[in-house]
Amino acid sequence: MDIQATKLELMQLLLNTKKEKVLERIKEVFEQEEVDFWDELSLEDKAAINDGLEQLDNGKHVSHESVREDIRNRFNF
Repeated sequence: MDIQATKLELMQLLLNTKKEKVLERIKEVFEQEEVDFWDELSLEDKAAINDGLEQLDNGKHVSHESVREDIRNRFNF
């Protein structure tokens, strides 16, 4: 079934339903779909992420293995 046929089928089901609960659930699906996680972040979180990305772009990073080794040494694992 192509997308246009699916849309038509869903519209028909939507128009014919008498169940308010079904309509509420469908609305919730669309509301969740529209939310971009980036828009939900605070300005501080966005700045921290952007700083981290800039550091990575400039080659300033620590490898996973290096962090694991540091934890082993620090906590005698």
